[in-house]
Amino acid sequence: MAGRVQGKKAVITGGAGGLGAAIAAMLAREGATVAITDLDGDAAGRVAAAIDAERPGSAFAYPHDVADEAQWKEVLARADADMGGISVLVHNAGIGGDLSPIETCELDKWRKVNAVNLDSVMLGTKHALPYLRANQPGSIVVISSIAGLLAAPGMGAYNASKAGVWLLSKTIALECAKQQMDVRCNSVHPAFIKTPIIDPFVAMSGGNEAAAHARLSRGIPLGRIGEPDDVAYAVLYLASDESKFVTGSELKIDGGMSAQ
Repeated sequence: MAGRVQGKKAVITGGAGGLGAAIAAMLAREGATVAITDLDGDAAGRVAAAIDAERPGSAFAYPHDVADEAQWKEVLARADADMGGISVLVHNAGIGGDLSPIETCELDKWRKVNAVNLDSVMLGTKHALPYLRANQPGSIVVISSIAGLLAAPGMGAYNASKAGVWLLSKTIALECAKQQMDVRCNSVHPAFIKTPIIDPFVAMSGGNEAAAHARLSRGIPLGRIGEPDDVAYAVLYLASDESKFVTGSELKIDGGMSAQ
């Protein structure tokens, strides 16, 4: 039986681990060819090799600094050549910042968070649209965060960057629709997920992972933090033609956190 994204050709940034690796594996299992990019090119290569071992020829990997415009041009050209097109772009790469309050926030750290989390979405979409236009129907999925919708003290840079990509994804959706392109763009907003991005919270709990998870779960009605596949399934839906009438939307994967 054909998979839910059979024949799709997806570029996934930040794919060396965490959400990116889970998304790449999920899309590949459901029939897509995947190009995994990451600042850690070796780790991205290992993820691609594991996928390729199950489905030979289905995964590629490239080193990639998503804040570098020239590298976006190079990576997309390589992915297009290796996969024979690009029909899905998953903006997953991101960093969490240093949890500094605004009064002590350092400008270089602020700029780094916004360069990786927000500028990258503009740059990648800018240079991916010609490939997506040539391989319609297409889908752009932006991994934002529940922190892009709900603010918290000490998270100014992260809140701002994730709120920025939330609205940027809507702009992208409207621009594509205005051009009558069958390319959709939606954002995904996870709450706390078991990935390295919550490591600072583990450190704040003295390295006690269980205590950190319990602490983070207190504000989630379902009483637990999420798994990477909880987000990967959402991306699978948005990358597939099942969501062909969904664009400019946000999908919350937050255990009910935003409903309170």
